[in-house]
Amino acid sequence: MKIYYEDSMPYGEFYFSEIGECESFSAQTIKPETLIDADVLLVRSTTKVNESLLHLAKNLQYVSTATAGSDHMDKAYLQSIGLDYGDAGGCNAIAVAEYVLSCMLVCYENDLASLQEKRVGIVGAGHVGSALADRLDGLGIKYLLCDPPLQAQNDCRAYHTLDEICQCDIISLHVPFVREGEYATGYMFDYARLDQLSEHQLLINACRGEVLDNKAALTLFESGKKMNLILDVWENEPNINFSLVPYIKIATQHIAGHTVEGKARGTYMLYEQICERFQLKKSKSFESCLPPAPSIEICHSDPWQQIHSCLLSVYNASKDDLAFKNQVLTGEQFIYSRKHYAIRRELASVALKAGNFSPTKALLRLGFSDVVNED
Repeated sequence: MKIYYEDSMPYGEFYFSEIGECESFSAQTIKPETLIDADVLLVRSTTKVNESLLHLAKNLQYVSTATAGSDHMDKAYLQSIGLDYGDAGGCNAIAVAEYVLSCMLVCYENDLASLQEKRVGIVGAGHVGSALADRLDGLGIKYLLCDPPLQAQNDCRAYHTLDEICQCDIISLHVPFVREGEYATGYMFDYARLDQLSEHQLLINACRGEVLDNKAALTLFESGKKMNLILDVWENEPNINFSLVPYIKIATQHIAGHTVEGKARGTYMLYEQICERFQLKKSKSFESCLPPAPSIEICHSDPWQQIHSCLLSVYNASKDDLAFKNQVLTGEQFIYSRKHYAIRRELASVALKAGNFSPTKALLRLGFSDVVNED
């Protein structure tokens, strides 16, 4: 079995070399001729999977992407030729949820206790939205969910309208990009909805750039409108509207899901899919590829200071914001900064050193590993 995998996929050779003859490729240089002898094609979001790429791949039996989103795959074409395909839905849910929490802690670091009085509106209650809700539960922060497709499927959770969500103090978007139909999400936040936001609200988009009208946002900012927007995703990546960037409270280059664990989990999920699809025995675990985890010391007795210090010690979104605004000024730099991003760890990989203070239950609910004894 000949497996081709995108070279930006971490641990690809580690997982795939034992189940087939594997070869990596670059999304920027791959050609249809490359895949003539391919049985399996494994990509990330930078490779467009369509007829143009696959028309010579007559032996191809399976295609999958090591990302949660699959907009880059022409599913209608894949279905029309009867080609099985998959994705890694949920692989980076924890990472994105932790990104949102880091942004919240940065934005409210001068009044951390007020976070317990805030209400968060979560738009999209799938993998990421659910992961965020679980962590807000652990922090005692109230939230509302909005997800009409899940609500229509009789999901047992309580749901609210988008208009109700827009009354929340913090709004976090976690929907797929759906171009048309009853549940279309394109420009969900258009000029009118953005204009309704108050200067005291915080809107976070860490799902798809097309969900928020970037041009409308810039027009409103230039007219003097005060908004608190956090954008990790943008329209027309990588050639985004760089004129919008200076207005954004926290701006990053589509890296919310870029943790060691999130990326490795995506690769591992594809490894599992291939083993199941071709009835192969799994010989490697998810944990077997991960590097040793760090530990951090608890330095505060106040619960919210503990949470702020520990979480931002692992990931501080403001540092990525500063680097992005200073170093990413072109589409080429956007691509380069994503590819060379110093991917971070998830909280669950990090052990806490108690020092002179015991950890709060909230820290452990956030996913931190148990406290380790100091030598």
